[in-house]
Parts: sequence; structure tokens; C-alpha cells
Amino acid sequence: MKQSIQILALAIAAMVAMTSPAAAAESALIGGGAIGAALTIIGAGYGIGRIGSAAVESMARQPEAAGNIQTAMIIAAALIEGVTLFALIVCIGGNGAPFPAH
Repeated sequence: MKQSIQILALAIAAMVAMTSPAAAAESALIGGGAIGAALTIIGAGYGIGRIGSAAVESMARQPEAAGNIQTAMIIAAALIEGVTLFALIVCIGGNGAPFPAH
């Protein structure tokens, strides 16, 4: 857990360091979308890593159930990937701006 927090802090520090003053003057919401996208990717990677770790450990303990465990792992990873894609579209595409009223 401590290593995860260190990686998260490093990712946030890198995003803040890469933000240019010109982009900040253009719009205050641009950095928010980038930070949201970074956190989304970090969270998805962490979640899929945990699923894979638990699946491999379960397969080692019960080799006869390896097929069922692998199927469940792939389905769970696909669901996480879908939610991650949606979150990235919201973070980067929407960029925090409200939709225009028609």
C-alpha cells in the first residue's frame, strides 16, 4: 500500500511539473482533465494488477478450477477497461466544461 501511494504521488508530481504556464493561462480546467485521466489510468492499472495477482494465486491453490478463475478474471478486467475508457472520455473529451444548452 505504501508503494502505491508513492507511485500515485510521483504521477501527480510529474503531471504538475509538465503543466506549462501557457496552458494554465488558457484555461484552468485543462490540467484537471489531465490529472483525472492520469488517476483513471493509475486506478485501472492497480485494479487489473490486483485481479491478476489474486487469480494467479487462486489458480496455484486450486489448479482444477483454473479455467473458471481465468474466465472470471478476463471478464472482470474487461469491465474495468470499459469503465476506464468511459472515464477517459469524460476527463479528456469533456475537460470539465458543461455541455452547451440548445
